Amino acid sequence: MSGGITFVDVLAPRAYSGMPGDLAGLGGTEATLVRIAESLAPRLRVTVRQSARHEHDELSGRVRYAGFDVRRPLPEAPATIVVVNSWKIAPRLARLHPAARVIVWQHVFPGRHNRALAPALREAGVEVICVSAAHADWLRAFLGPDAPSIGHIHNPIDDDLFPDDTPRDPGLMLFASSPHKGLGQVFRRFEALKHRIPSLRLAVADPGYLAWPAGPVPTGVIPLGRLEKPRLVSWMRRALCLFYPQDQFAETFGLVIAEANAVGCPALLQRGLGANDEVASDPRQCIDTANPEAIAARIADWRSAIGRRPLATGRPEFRLSQVTAQWAALLNTDLADRPRLHAMQD
Repeated sequence: MSGGITFVDVLAPRAYSGMPGDLAGLGGTEATLVRIAESLAPRLRVTVRQSARHEHDELSGRVRYAGFDVRRPLPEAPATIVVVNSWKIAPRLARLHPAARVIVWQHVFPGRHNRALAPALREAGVEVICVSAAHADWLRAFLGPDAPSIGHIHNPIDDDLFPDDTPRDPGLMLFASSPHKGLGQVFRRFEALKHRIPSLRLAVADPGYLAWPAGPVPTGVIPLGRLEKPRLVSWMRRALCLFYPQDQFAETFGLVIAEANAVGCPALLQRGLGANDEVASDPRQCIDTANPEAIAARIADWRSAIGRRPLATGRPEFRLSQVTAQWAALLNTDLADRPRLHAMQD
């Protein structure tokens, strides 16, 4: 049997699937892959291959999760191969599978060494799908004339993620990301804001996949540790806002921002950084976070608006059903003009 789509992940630190608890301690890349794979599975055959999977295959949500041997062709002979972030593996798979379409699904900003790998992607006919328009624009500028074909499809939020009647706490803010994403700077700016509004607290949910020093913890910080998705969403429903006044770490998408907005929780973000302006449902969420007056004014505005107007809304184009439809449309694109390669011989 041939056809279908195979996702290849050679970078995850351990095997995972869509089974309950299997994504604990991993990041948004793995979670997004599982959601897209299992959403596509009713339409076509889907396999997820992982270098870190050394034991038995697993079946979850109609998706087969299996190991990956870089030396061998994929036995399922997929029509499309989607490689997560690895620019070295993609051209090799293109040579092993000359009849397949090969896509790099780029979730991160690549390093400078990737510039040297770009010509190999282009020559192999490998495409790149980024996770936001801002991400794709950055990558085109970064690679210049050596860039392969680059597009984007947003990361998904659940179709059923909407506000409910949970009351918002005007004194509670939330940081729900890994500490390497500017938490030290967030702490300093929270401390400055707290001098103006002493009743403010900052809850910090850490997914736990990367230890990172963030400096002294200010008074008023509530450490939550790692939360399962339902508990994290419940904090988003209670919080006045996501508090992300940092300009050190650029998000290629910002799934937590999109999810918080979907349940009515705005995000205080740095204007012009990464995909912030693209993902935030309201441009007023993006400000100059180096300006303490601007931070204080935005927080005061949201505090006064509780119960009078929605503070944020979900973006329909980020809904899982819409994003899955975009993937399905991409996979149905006519490939007649895509360059083919001779099969690699081991």
